[in-house]
Amino acid sequence: MEKALPPIPAKRYFTIGEVGDLCGVKPHVLRYWEQEFTQLRPMKRRGNRRYYQHHEVLMIRRIRDLLYDQGFTISGARNKMQEILQLEREKKRNGEVLLDGVEAIETTDFESDASDHDATGTVSSSFSDRLLDLRRELFEIRSLLSLAH
Repeated sequence: MEKALPPIPAKRYFTIGEVGDLCGVKPHVLRYWEQEFTQLRPMKRRGNRRYYQHHEVLMIRRIRDLLYDQGFTISGARNKMQEILQLEREKKRNGEVLLDGVEAIETTDFESDASDHDATGTVSSSFSDRLLDLRRELFEIRSLLSLAH
């Protein structure tokens, strides 16, 4: 039985050590994955220090799942990641609601209480519905703002 990964804190940047702890992999593995997965591009600052953003932590967790849990090879995981990212781009282009966004909310620990989760720890459908409603409202606001310009 595998150990559950900790929730991702609501902050902007994460060091390689923090990401390693959040994703259950060593820093040298993360550096290797950067070479193998071109989508993974952490910001580098002084002394070549890497700073990962929230979406990159989610991507690393997805890569880890493909490699460690689903048994993909590096090449197979790379191809699967390209498929997933292409599908997400198409959904965004078509204005579809991305249900994968719920995963990001699940893994953060901001402003959600226990009533939003069921006994298995997953986000309840009412919470998902509220997220979808909020997303629709934001799209409407964006379209209204674009008309104003």
